[in-house]
Amino acid sequence: MNKIFVLWAVPRSTSTAFEWMMRQRGDMECLHEPFGEAWYQGEEPLWPRVTDDSLRTPGLTLDSVLHNIKALAEEGPVFSKDFPHYVDHLWSDELLLLFDHSFLIRDPAKTISSMYSKWPDFHPKEVGFVEQRALFDRLCDKFGAAPPVLDSDDLLEDPRSMVQSWCRAVGIPFISEALSWEPGARDEVSWWDGGSFHANLRNSDGLKPQKRRYVEIGSLPDRVKEVYEDSLPHYKHLHAHRLKASVVTSR
Repeated sequence: MNKIFVLWAVPRSTSTAFEWMMRQRGDMECLHEPFGEAWYQGEEPLWPRVTDDSLRTPGLTLDSVLHNIKALAEEGPVFSKDFPHYVDHLWSDELLLLFDHSFLIRDPAKTISSMYSKWPDFHPKEVGFVEQRALFDRLCDKFGAAPPVLDSDDLLEDPRSMVQSWCRAVGIPFISEALSWEPGARDEVSWWDGGSFHANLRNSDGLKPQKRRYVEIGSLPDRVKEVYEDSLPHYKHLHAHRLKASVVTSR
């Protein structure tokens, strides 16, 4: 079986832009939140806001997703972007050993305020920082070293250097051309309601340097601020292990 690289992110963390960069490489099969699709709209959806009339996809389950990933890995290397909270109830040594793990983190003030703008009724279980940290700690304990961690702010400030650092860390060649693409449709990442979350990606032409920005959450509802306060320690925990552009990191 070929390698299965999984980037474990949280929602609204520029993870789909990173995935789109991986798709430009052309050297591996790329998947867009396959576990998430089953979690939200499989035969037995697990998301906490599910209703009787929520979309169901016949035959789509977490087990069928895993089977498909393994089948693809028999043919060639695989890259998948996904969120740990979709499968935190399934972790086992066997499952953990199947993947080459890395993480993408982002300041929860940015992710949570963005999620609130899209989903004012979001459930804390959909935020993902608790589960991301739990998986990270479990991998550290199991393998005796921290898996690679990218911070979204670092990535957007210096895409070339940070992607180079990530590629070194996971053991794949850096492909400069993958940082650029043409604006247009992004059907490959649009299983959720046609891709309403990805307007910026549709209009983009690559991973380009951006100035860091800061988000003030003081005006948001108390419940949103509480989720932020609960998430911040977990973000900081992973942030302490983040890759840096000036350091070559190896597994």
